[in-house]
Amino acid sequence: MLNKIKTVSKKIVIIGSGFSSLAAACYLAKAGNEVIIYEKNETIGGRARQLKKEGFVFDIGPTWYWMPDVFERFFADFNKKPTDYYELIKLSPAYQVYFGQLDFVTIADNLPEIVNTFESIEKRSGKQLEQFMAEAKSNYDIAIKDLVYRPGESPLELITLETAKKVNQFFSNISKDVRKRFKNTKLIQILEFPVLFLGAKPSDTPSFYSFMNYADFGLGTWHPKNGMYSVILAIETLAKELGVKIETNANVEKIDVINGKATGILVNNKIVPAEVVLSGADYHHSETLLDENHRQYTEKYWSKKTFAPSSLLFYVGFDKKIENVEHHSLFFDVDFDIHAEAIYDNPKWPEEPLFYASFPSKTDTNSAPNGKEAGIFLIPLAPGIEDTNELRELYFEKIISRFEYLTKQEVKNSIIFKESFCVNDFIKEYNSYKGNAYGMANTLLQTAFLRPKLKSKKVKNLYFTGQLTVPGPGVPPALISGKLVSDLIEKYQ
Repeated sequence: MLNKIKTVSKKIVIIGSGFSSLAAACYLAKAGNEVIIYEKNETIGGRARQLKKEGFVFDIGPTWYWMPDVFERFFADFNKKPTDYYELIKLSPAYQVYFGQLDFVTIADNLPEIVNTFESIEKRSGKQLEQFMAEAKSNYDIAIKDLVYRPGESPLELITLETAKKVNQFFSNISKDVRKRFKNTKLIQILEFPVLFLGAKPSDTPSFYSFMNYADFGLGTWHPKNGMYSVILAIETLAKELGVKIETNANVEKIDVINGKATGILVNNKIVPAEVVLSGADYHHSETLLDENHRQYTEKYWSKKTFAPSSLLFYVGFDKKIENVEHHSLFFDVDFDIHAEAIYDNPKWPEEPLFYASFPSKTDTNSAPNGKEAGIFLIPLAPGIEDTNELRELYFEKIISRFEYLTKQEVKNSIIFKESFCVNDFIKEYNSYKGNAYGMANTLLQTAFLRPKLKSKKVKNLYFTGQLTVPGPGVPPALISGKLVSDLIEKYQ
C-alpha cells in the first residue's frame, strides 16, 4: 500500500473511468479521501478501451504516446515510474507520411536525422527547422512545465515574464508561421500535423502551440507494450493500491443537488450519497444529469463552440503482414484544406478523405497472431454528421482502395474481419456531445480560462475533469486535468 497524506477524509464519487478520472482518483485517494469510480461500460478506460478478437488486440481510442515527460511526472507524484507498470518502446522511425504512390517521407526518431530529411526535400529548410524547433522547445518548456498545470480559474494565470515575451504568438497561427519558413507542401503538412491533436485547424491554432512540434520531433513517438490500454491498467493498479474502488456497469442517471449543494448520484436507480461529486464524463452530458437551473452552460453555448473532430475508425485483422508501412502511417495524398472544410466550415462527409493507419503489430507481437497484422484506420469527421452502415462501408472501400494503390499491394482479400466505430458509437458508448472524439478544440478563444470550468459555478461540491475543460484534448492533458481538479477539490473543500 502506498503512503497516503492524511487529511480530513471525504467521500468522493467520480463519474467515468477515463484517463482524467483515474488520475484524479489517485490524487484524491493519496490525500486521504474515500474515492469510488462509477463506470457505465463493462470495462474501464473511457475512450481508451480495448478490442480483442480472434487473437488480435486493438486500442479502440488513443494510439499515440507523446509527451513521455507528462506520464513520468504523473507517476513521480506517487514515487513511481511508468516502467514500474509497463514497458515503453521508442518507435524508430516515428512515423511516415504518404503523399502519392510509394511517395512518402519517413520521420526519424531524432531531430538531426529529421533536419537532414527536410534539407533533402527543400534547400536551407534544415536550418529553418532547427530555428523553428528551438522556438517550439522554448514554448514547450513554458507550456508543459508550467502553464498547463494551472486550473483555468483566471486570465492572470497566463501572465508570466515568459508569456509576456511571447504574447504575439497568441495572435498569429501555426499555419502562417510554418509558411513563413517553409515553401515545400510536404514539409508544411508534416509540421502542421501535430497540432491536429489539439482538435483545430492549423490556421485557427495560436502559434504558441508549436510546442506540439517539439513533442513530436524533440521527444519522439513511443509505444507502450500491449498498447495504450496498458497505461489505463497501470493507473488502475496505482489507484487500487491507493484504496480507490471501481464499479463497472454502473450507469449514473442523475447528480443529486439539495440546497445548491451536490449530495450524491443516482446509479442504477440507487442513491449513492457523497460529499463531493466529480464528473470525468463528457462535460455536456454531465450537465444534463443536473436539473436545468443547476447547469452552467446552455445548449446555445455548446452549439457555438468549436469541437474537435469525430472519427470513423476501422479495426482490421489481416491474414498476412502488410508491406511499405510503419507502425504509424499518415495518408496526405489528397487536399487537406478541402477535408478540413468538411469538418469545420461546412460539416459533411469529405469526398476524398485524408486518413491515418496504425499497425501496432509492426512493433508489438502481442497485437496479432504470428504472421498476421492488426490494422487501425481512422478518418477525421465533423461531429454530429449522419452515420450509417452504408456510409461506413462506402468510406472503408474508398480508403482501402487508396491504401492498396499508394502502398502498391493487394490487401482486401487478406481481411479476416473488420469492426467499425463512428459518431453513433461515440454517443452511445461515451455520451459524447455530437459524437466528438477528442473534446473541444484548443483555439485562441477556447484556451485556458476560456474553457468550461473545473469547478461548478452553480453547485457546491461539484467538479468536472476531462478533455472539454483545461488543459484540453489528448491523453497527457487528461492526466493533467485529473491533477488540476484534485488540487481544486483539496483547495475548496
